Amino acid sequence: MTGGHRTEGGLPETGGHPDLWRGVAVDLTPQRRRFGEKAIHIALMGAALLSVAVTAGIVLSLLTPLISFFGHVGVGEFLFGTQWTASFGDKFTWDDKSWGVLPLVVSTLMITLIALVVAVPLGLGAAIYLSEYASDRVRKVLKPVLEILAGIPTVVYGFLALTIITPALALVVDFEGIHTNLAPGIVMGFMIVPTVASLSEDAMSAVPLVLRQGSYALGANRMRTTLRVVFPAALSGIVAAIVLGISRAVGETMIVTIAAGSKAHLTFDPREGAQTMTGFIAQIASGDAPQGSPVYYSLFAVGALLFVMTLLINMISIRLVRKYRQVY
Repeated sequence: MTGGHRTEGGLPETGGHPDLWRGVAVDLTPQRRRFGEKAIHIALMGAALLSVAVTAGIVLSLLTPLISFFGHVGVGEFLFGTQWTASFGDKFTWDDKSWGVLPLVVSTLMITLIALVVAVPLGLGAAIYLSEYASDRVRKVLKPVLEILAGIPTVVYGFLALTIITPALALVVDFEGIHTNLAPGIVMGFMIVPTVASLSEDAMSAVPLVLRQGSYALGANRMRTTLRVVFPAALSGIVAAIVLGISRAVGETMIVTIAAGSKAHLTFDPREGAQTMTGFIAQIASGDAPQGSPVYYSLFAVGALLFVMTLLINMISIRLVRKYRQVY
C-alpha cells in the first residue's frame, strides 16, 4: 500500500489497523500551531529580552555619572593611579583628592586569589568524593548539608572572619591591627566551596558510565579513572564552576567590608588590611554622599569597573567552556 486518503493528523485512513499502513511515509509536519506553544515561545523570548533590557538599563544608568566623573579625572589616572583618597563630604574639589583605583583593584584580586586557594582544592575534593566514591545514601545526605553553606548570610561570614579567624591567624601570623586580607579571603573561600563542589559534582556525574567501565577494563583503579578519564571529560563544567566562584568572590561585599578594613592603600602583603572595590561602594553608599559631589560620581566609576571585570570573567568562562566541552 503506497497511498490513500489521510486523516487530519497526517496518518492514512486504514480502518484503525497500524499493520495496514506500516512502511507508509507519514507526514509528521504539524498542520497547525497550537496556541499554548506560541504562548510559551513568547514567554521565553520575553524572559530573554528582559535580561538583556536589565543589563542595558544598568549600562545606561551608569553613563551620565561616568561622563561627569571622567570629565574631571583622566581614564589613565583612574585605572593606573596608585592612590585613592576619596571620602565623604562635598567641601573639596576634584583636585583635592587622588582617584587612582588600582589599590582597590589589587585588594579585590588578592582576596579573590586567597579564596580560590581555599575553595578550589576543597570544592574539587568534595566533588570527586560525592561523584566517584560516596554511596547514593551518603550523597543524598552530604550534598544538601554542603549546600547549606551557600545559604548562610554573608554578614555572618564577615563577623566570623573578624572575631574568630583573625584572632586565630594572629597566633601564627604577625600583623598589626584587627584587619587583614587573609581572614576575609579564607572565609570567602569556604563560602564559595558549595558553588565549586556542587557544579563540579554535577558535571562529573554527567560523564557516561561507559567511560569509567572502559577504564576499569584496561586495568585502571578508581583514582586513576577519576583523574585521567572522568575529570578531563567534565573539565568544561568544572571550569564553569570555578569561574562562577571567582565572579561571586569578586562581587562579595559584606565579608570584605567587615573584615578587610576601610583603608585604601596599595599593598601586595596579604597580612595587611586594605579596602576593596565593593567595600568602598558599601562604605560610601551607606553614608551621606551628597548627590553631585566628586565622591558620589566615584561610586559609579568603581561600579562600572566592577561591572566590566565581571563581564570579562564571564566571557572568559564561556570561551573556556566551549574550548573544553565534550559531547557524548
